[in-house]
Formats: sequence, structure tokens, C-alpha cells
Amino acid sequence: MFNPKRLIFIHGLEGTSQGVKARLLRNLFPEMKIPDFSGSLEERMLQLYSIIGNTDNWTIIGSSLGGLMAAMFAVQRPMQVRRLVLLAPALIWPDFAASLTAPIETPTILYHGRHDELIPLLRVREIAHQAFSHLEFIEVDDDHGLYQTVQKIDWREILEKGT
Repeated sequence: MFNPKRLIFIHGLEGTSQGVKARLLRNLFPEMKIPDFSGSLEERMLQLYSIIGNTDNWTIIGSSLGGLMAAMFAVQRPMQVRRLVLLAPALIWPDFAASLTAPIETPTILYHGRHDELIPLLRVREIAHQAFSHLEFIEVDDDHGLYQTVQKIDWREILEKGT
């Protein structure tokens, strides 16, 4: 069941808790967690483990590097994750595909822009279809930031799916 207190947004490499997506989501779900992450990927993952702890039923929204972090967390701690929403995730990170031993069973919705010049759509689609067994892959007419797309998403509907 969807619980806004178990909802977290993970921003991208250069993002913050005050970015466009973070502000939009905070306005919709004031109880959600929107922390700032910094440092290397490993340091960011340690920060994420600390925030989530041993609690379960998390819905994780991740953008770009934050999408990679969300997917990595679901690989490492699948029982704690209820749903993933990935926004142009950096799944092309070399260690990600290599770390997969089986598809991730967590229900996952992935949005990727056809005009993304940072993270290649075709490669992400290929990796995502191998990585996630319950995947809804949505190509949109947008770029890497997905700023038009995030405004159009019915967030409540996609987050409450399956409840």
C-alpha cells in the first residue's frame, strides 16, 4: 500500500532537494523524504541506506544518477522496495548491469526522453528490459531533464498502483 511517509525522491548528480522535480513532488506529497545527496556513488548509496534503514514498503523515485541509485537499492534490498519510478535513469553505469544476477521483480515505471543527449535511450531500454521483470517503459518527447514530462504525470495514480 502506498504510504507518503515511505516515499523518497533521489535527485541526479547535479540536483538538490530544491530542484524543479523535488519542489513539484514536495508540493504534491509534503510528507515525502527529499534529501540532498553528495559525494561519490558509493557515498550517496551509504546516505540512502542510512535514510531508509531497515524499514520496508518504500516507493522510490529517482532521476538520472538518482534513478541508478534507486535501481541499485532495489537490487540489493528488494524486500524493502514497493515500487520504483525512474526518470531517465543512468542505468548505463558499468557496474549496474554487471551486478544483476536476476531481473528485479519490483514494479517499475521508467520515463525516458527521446531527445536525451546525456543518457542514450536505446541502451537504457535494452538494459531496463533485462533488469526489470515488471517494467513499464515510457518514451516521451522530452530531453534528459524531463521537465515537461514530470509536469504531466499523474503522480498520485502511478504511485498508488497496486494498492
